[in-house]
Amino acid sequence: MTSQSELILEQNLINQLAANGYDFVTIKDEGDLLVNLKKQLEKHNNKTFSDSDFKQILNHLSKSNNIFEKALLLRDKFAFKNDNNELVYVEFINMDFWCQNEYQVTNQITVEGSYKNRYDVTILINGLPLVQIELKKTGIELKEAYNQINRYQKHSFSSNTGLFNFIQLFVISNGVNTKYFSNFGNKKPDFKQTFYWTDDNNKRISKLEDFANTFLEKCHLSKMITKYIVLHDTTKQLMVLRPYQFFAVERIIEKVKNTNKNGYIWHTTGSGKTLTSFKASQILSQLPKVDKVVFCVDRQDLDYQTAKEFNAFKPDCIDPTNNTKNLVAQFNDNNNKLIVTTIQKLYNAVTRDHHLKTMDNLKDKKIVFIFDECHRSQFGDTHKRITQYFTNYQLFGFTGTPIFAENAQSKTKENQTTASLFGEKLHQYVITDAIKDENVLRFSVEYVGKYKEKENSQNEVDIEVEAIDTKELLESQERLEKISNYIIQQHSIKTQNKTFTAMFCVSSVEVLIKYYDLLQKLKDEGKHDLKVATIFSYGANDDMITDVENYDSADFNEVAEDEEVYTAVHKRDKLESYIQHYNQMFGMNYSTKDTQIFYNYYKDIAKRVRAKEVDLLLVVNMFLTGFDSPSLNTLFVDKNLRYHGLIQAYSRTNRILGEKKSQGNIIVFRNLKKATDDAIALFSNKDAKEIIIMQPYDKYVKDIDEAYEKLISITPTFESVDDLYSEEEELEFVKAFRELIRLKNIISSFVDFSFEDIKLDEQEFENYKSKYLDLSDKSTKEKTSILNEVDFELELIHRDDITVTYILGLLAKLKATTAEEKERKQKEILDLVAGEAKLRSKRELIEQFIIENLPLIDTENIEEEYTQFMKEQQDKAFLKFAEEEKLNKEKLQKLTEDYLFNQRTPTKQEVIAVMEEQPSILQRATVGETILRKFMNFISTFFND
Repeated sequence: MTSQSELILEQNLINQLAANGYDFVTIKDEGDLLVNLKKQLEKHNNKTFSDSDFKQILNHLSKSNNIFEKALLLRDKFAFKNDNNELVYVEFINMDFWCQNEYQVTNQITVEGSYKNRYDVTILINGLPLVQIELKKTGIELKEAYNQINRYQKHSFSSNTGLFNFIQLFVISNGVNTKYFSNFGNKKPDFKQTFYWTDDNNKRISKLEDFANTFLEKCHLSKMITKYIVLHDTTKQLMVLRPYQFFAVERIIEKVKNTNKNGYIWHTTGSGKTLTSFKASQILSQLPKVDKVVFCVDRQDLDYQTAKEFNAFKPDCIDPTNNTKNLVAQFNDNNNKLIVTTIQKLYNAVTRDHHLKTMDNLKDKKIVFIFDECHRSQFGDTHKRITQYFTNYQLFGFTGTPIFAENAQSKTKENQTTASLFGEKLHQYVITDAIKDENVLRFSVEYVGKYKEKENSQNEVDIEVEAIDTKELLESQERLEKISNYIIQQHSIKTQNKTFTAMFCVSSVEVLIKYYDLLQKLKDEGKHDLKVATIFSYGANDDMITDVENYDSADFNEVAEDEEVYTAVHKRDKLESYIQHYNQMFGMNYSTKDTQIFYNYYKDIAKRVRAKEVDLLLVVNMFLTGFDSPSLNTLFVDKNLRYHGLIQAYSRTNRILGEKKSQGNIIVFRNLKKATDDAIALFSNKDAKEIIIMQPYDKYVKDIDEAYEKLISITPTFESVDDLYSEEEELEFVKAFRELIRLKNIISSFVDFSFEDIKLDEQEFENYKSKYLDLSDKSTKEKTSILNEVDFELELIHRDDITVTYILGLLAKLKATTAEEKERKQKEILDLVAGEAKLRSKRELIEQFIIENLPLIDTENIEEEYTQFMKEQQDKAFLKFAEEEKLNKEKLQKLTEDYLFNQRTPTKQEVIAVMEEQPSILQRATVGETILRKFMNFISTFFND
């Protein structure tokens, strides 16, 4: 069967959309787009606009090229004075009655920016381009369509009036697979943020024809744009809800509109429950029958950034203080329909009689309570008081790990399962669904210690795990030392040279203190340079801990680990000393003095873990639930976990973050294999293990060997890459080697990994990598190359530790070597530079610096001299570029500064405007492309580190 061409795919889609009620319109360029926009806005607003009216409207729409600001303009009405001095309001999209808009489809609009681009299929709503669809023929990777949109962002969307910056959603398809995503603007693109549409049972709708009938149905599409795109104020980004989030919100709205019953949403940890639950709260607050919506989050989630985001949705909806009186005042404020609060403040409000008296007038009002996480330690009592006091309430809970009869703790009161508290399950999206959709990662679980079945493994450490169950053995100094040394040895492997960060959870505060002191002692001895931080409760601050992080210690079920009775004073003294270490590391001034200072310490740790400034976070229970940090990829475990506690803890590691983060690493120093299997079975199904847990090491050895065999069938040696006859053959090599580096990225995270286990030799890998990077360079220089549309996934071979600073450190050592060593070391350094994609453009300059400058420089001045050398070379290159191409130096300097500020590739018109003499019309395109290419090479060499 032959693959379906893009042209046929495009025409079929247009015909289908036309049959579904879209009007087809021919639009060739921006001029046609503007003529059509005027007509459609007149039709939608039932008004006639004069040319001067439309000019005012167009000026309003063109006043910013920022995607976020365009989205705000779209959703707001514009008021202006017409020719008769009358005040006129223009609506760009009907937000309340989303089906009442004008829908059109067009194709092959040509826009001239840095390069001339022709867009496949564009959906216009009220004349504005709001959805762009990019198609590839069947058999072509979906990522190629994604990369093409990324190029449009750089090259043409912002050109002229910038109307294409009104695009809210992109759709990419090869006919067989179809995905959608929100407009990311000039933010760093991430293919992981593209989504399949599904039905409400999470069944994927991937064929373009089916996608067009469901997602692109007129009313549904405009509903997604008007109701289910979140304008994320902190990052100034558009966030579209994923299908399971959409269906969950719709189910809750339906329940409130038609019943008085409660319900809960089971969405796995890491799937974005807070966004879903807040969106539900926001929409419910707009329903006339609802008097109040109370959205309840845990204080640990309500950090400064989250509060800022929520307040952006609804100004001042969050009161950051701990004052319950303010919450009660919000309840009594008739103008305030949406309240965002913490479970701690809500608990105080509904359990104290003097607060309840002041809310007496609300007793019979329609109040909807939404709990972002419905299983926190104070929830049981809060639930009981709400249901006793209010008469017209509805409760909805979100959870990633429901409480069933099987995993209810023995101390849990009767009827405290999720179903008994909330009733019907309204929607389900479990961990297997999330892994299948690539919304979370799989786990690589490695059990470290002496296991009967283990032989010749790096994980066979002399630590008893199978037969020990006494506190004495579990906490013996010898065992803790072995585990500490193991963590130090493996941290770099697991975190990929600190590209990511790690957490270590232990059984008790007493054990944590022993571990921290051991790690500090080893650091003082020069055994490691890890930045270690910790936080824990010490008895006297237990209430403070509950206020900061509202976990239930029963979630982390301990076995044979009765805590030794340390005094609260001892624990506090220890924590105080550890906080002082932290203060010295980061120049801060925290302490255990009071709740607010301690809470600020908690928030600062969270921020620094996310920023990868903390290498290892040592905890007992804190941070094991509700803490989201995509940069965390490894959890070391020396405590017994079960059911929801286990899944919650493991799930700290499996947030997606680019291609390089391929799994969450779990390294276990206890025998938790059965507990892991039981938890997976409970929260997905008994057959889910193969989906959730990574395959064993031997399986990846087999896979990488097969990938290597395929590679050498295309290019038997790395030299033969140069002999590839056509770009099609080069593309075949690129795809084969890319699969190899994907697998190497996974297998190298295993403790047992060695090149001796696989057919590929380490030097051979480096040689092939160099050729791969050559082709990557070629693809950026040749506009028409078919390699342009391939994602080389360079982040998989990028090493964060190989930077200019690192190279300069090696150069300092090079000066101290003997003459015979110098040549070999110099080659190694230049090979390192050539093998790092971000430094390749600097290779010739670094080599020149080594040969001409290095012999004359003192070791301590190398960095300063290199900076001076690069500045001189930059000035020379700038002047040479300007003189060769006859460019105005002041204008070229301004163009450079503009690029460095906004990271937007200049258009051809902007580049040509820098020339002293304008080329002829026939020469403009060629000359513009040449200068643009040289400009981007100049930027890459001197500004991109």
